Amino acid sequence: MAEDKNQKIDFPSSVLRPSSSVFRHLLFWPIFGTGLALDLWSKYAVFEWLKERGQDGFAIIDGFLRLQLAENPGAAFGMAAYHRWQLVTVSVVAIVVDLALFLFGLTERKIILVAQALFAAGVCGNLYDRLFNGGLVRDFIDVVYWPGKHWPAFNVADSMLCLAVGLLLLSSFLSPRRSSCS
Repeated sequence: MAEDKNQKIDFPSSVLRPSSSVFRHLLFWPIFGTGLALDLWSKYAVFEWLKERGQDGFAIIDGFLRLQLAENPGAAFGMAAYHRWQLVTVSVVAIVVDLALFLFGLTERKIILVAQALFAAGVCGNLYDRLFNGGLVRDFIDVVYWPGKHWPAFNVADSMLCLAVGLLLLSSFLSPRRSSCS
């Protein structure tokens, strides 16, 4: 008996609806995994490349964007510097809350699911550094926003966290308003 190699797999239409559990997982986990892998790979690749060259920085766009070796002992803008275990605790709580909201939440909004995945990937990327890099988060993107003025160095995880917050803000403006009067 010969099999038809062009036979299509017919999924029930309910599986691919945004409200279905399968759809939510098919959206969340690939974004999370890709984001985390990109963050960890980029930190490793840039730090190794610059160390091999014997440099601590390399201009991408002269006077605007460069790769720069930097290790941050704190959170955003160096806040809570050298409070490693407090930052680890906050990161673990943030991941647990984010995953609980994803797993038990019933949101059907793709933009929120994407934001949750980016948030989880960003937190996990920086948590990895705090746990396995002596409490220091590896940053390497250096932006000059005004001659002689540098934005604090950041990494892909930080970018995903900012994008997640931006998507959540955008979502709040795009969501239909409910009347408080019934």
